[in-house]
Amino acid sequence: MMTDRAANAAIGDFVANKIRQRVKDQKTAEKLIPKNHGFGTRRVPMETKYYEVYNQPNVELVDINDTPIERITPYGVKTSDREREFDIVIYATDFDAITGSFDRIDIRGTGGQRLKDRWKHGPETYLGMTVDGFPNMAMLVGPHMALGNIPRTIEFNVEWVANLMRHARDPGIERFEPSAAEVQAWTEHVKKLGEGNLLFEVNSWMTGVNSNVEGKQVRIVNRYSGSAPDWRAKCTSVAEKGYEGMAMV
Repeated sequence: MMTDRAANAAIGDFVANKIRQRVKDQKTAEKLIPKNHGFGTRRVPMETKYYEVYNQPNVELVDINDTPIERITPYGVKTSDREREFDIVIYATDFDAITGSFDRIDIRGTGGQRLKDRWKHGPETYLGMTVDGFPNMAMLVGPHMALGNIPRTIEFNVEWVANLMRHARDPGIERFEPSAAEVQAWTEHVKKLGEGNLLFEVNSWMTGVNSNVEGKQVRIVNRYSGSAPDWRAKCTSVAEKGYEGMAMV
């Protein structure tokens, strides 16, 4: 479904027809049907009777692509067509996923290089947990690691990092850092896995595009597209071999 355009279009048509069945006003239904991306190429919302809400007489769907928001007024929201009055306005202004939390911290490595600058054209990591030039830094739920149900994913992530810390502490090691070659190899491996995946052809937080954040308007491969078992197997193998590919001094 994520690599075959015909299969993706088939499920997209199926979902579109279900929306048309559930939403009585067909103009509203068409606005709710994605037109600029295939099913699953952006995060799929899990819902219970969400579409039925648009059948309520007190609910209106306003497409801000057609009628952009001009300003917030003392009474509500003014779009290009008219002002609508509200008692409460809830702001949902997107979020800067995957690398955003790292960018907000002034993380500096060897020679004072900033992690944000290093990742300007896309993240570079070893296993999604370490970066050369940034010794003694280990990341949790960072880019280039398996994503999924986060409590399940981070459990292995935390255990691996904790064991790395124990390994570095016990023999009195003061510094651990992956080699530049391993970082490059893992980064290229992640990019290779993304080839042919339809989600990397769409602007979304999963491809590093965020119109609200300066410098994040170009698609990048910032997530690992392989299976979680494959990622775990690679990480386990690295640890079992004494953290292969990492310098310990």
